Amino acid sequence: MQSMEISRTGLDVEWRRLEVIAENLANANTARTATGEPYRAMRLVSGPRQGFADMLKSGETAAAGGVMVYGVEPINAPPRRVYEPANPQADTDGFVSYPGYDHAGEMTLLLKTSRAYEANLVALGAARQMYAKAMELGRR
Repeated sequence: MQSMEISRTGLDVEWRRLEVIAENLANANTARTATGEPYRAMRLVSGPRQGFADMLKSGETAAAGGVMVYGVEPINAPPRRVYEPANPQADTDGFVSYPGYDHAGEMTLLLKTSRAYEANLVALGAARQMYAKAMELGRR
């Protein structure tokens, strides 16, 4: 059952990553949030639940445990300034600041994340089939 749990944690992390990417894409043209602050694109930070060195020290490779979300951090990109003097959110020079991130890069990350999610689904299905076959062989 360990492999199914590892795949499940991968599914959870990739689903959360998809949500963050979708929020970034939805707010691509959002100059200000409800609080009045400029919107900043976010990035999900994830990694292993247990460090590789800790796993080697314990000597139990079967206790890997999968991955987890460490947090969500803003992307350090300068805002994209667009000249829109008629916009009420424009500064004194007539520029509006939108979130600064690479739209093509965000779409690429969306595709990569969806493929990782699909790979975890396939691994989960394969593990389930192997466990079912082992149970069937055990009954004989």
